[in-house]
Amino acid sequence: MACGLQPLLHAALPSRSSFLLAPGTLPLVPRGPTVSRHLSPPQPRALPDTAAAAAGLRDVLADAFLAYPPTWTSAAATNLAIFVAGSPLLLSGLSASGIAAAYILGTLTWRAFGSRGYLLVAAYFVVGTAVTKLKIKQKEALGVAEKRGGRRGPGSVIGSSAAGCVCALLSIYNVGGGAFAELWRLGFVASFCTKLGDTASSEIGKAYGRTTYLVTTFKIVPRGTEGAVSVEGTLAGIVAAMFLAGVGYSLGQVNVPQVVLCVLASQIANFGESLIGATLQDKEGFEWVS
Repeated sequence: MACGLQPLLHAALPSRSSFLLAPGTLPLVPRGPTVSRHLSPPQPRALPDTAAAAAGLRDVLADAFLAYPPTWTSAAATNLAIFVAGSPLLLSGLSASGIAAAYILGTLTWRAFGSRGYLLVAAYFVVGTAVTKLKIKQKEALGVAEKRGGRRGPGSVIGSSAAGCVCALLSIYNVGGGAFAELWRLGFVASFCTKLGDTASSEIGKAYGRTTYLVTTFKIVPRGTEGAVSVEGTLAGIVAAMFLAGVGYSLGQVNVPQVVLCVLASQIANFGESLIGATLQDKEGFEWVS
């Protein structure tokens, strides 16, 4: 009986050598049954509804654009949206500080005369920038080009728009009542016709003028001389003033007699500016005249 159980015990029990551990090892402790933990995955964060946000922004801008009469808020919001959309064009014609000055002008224009007055100023800027860039390398070689590669700074923006800004402010605050409202609008259009005529005559004269005369003595002088005029530049100034006055007419800002008045006023003002430049600008104490 004992002999019969011995083989069974040897089969059931592990050999003695299996209890011997290798040096530096730990005994293995049998583990209990593993319990798997199923954690629920984290809930995804709700993404912002970009479509709804874009639609809301569009509605806000549409309300600002259509607000009539314009308010300061609607004018600033609309002008900002236009500046962002048109930033490549603005950067081609203005320095960073020039853009800041132009933003003030744009907001003031929209507040005073709405989208139609704004389009008039936009047309002035596009044409003025285009003629300034004409033959820019040639102008730079002659030393008569606008600084910064034709990009105008805040001084130029403010100087170009000063008269128009005055008319805009007078219109906003209804100075003189309804009887003067048309006068302020006419002055606004005429001021930009004058400035565009001056810019075109100067830039075209510097680029294409064959012979340049001093306006006071008709003595032949180099291109770019203050107070000098050329046939090509003078004709270009008249055409530019007529163009912008025509834009004002198409936008309902002026009527036909006022178009003629704008063109005549622009030429008289530009002749006066050339006269001042020829007689005073090089004089001691009058270096600020430009």
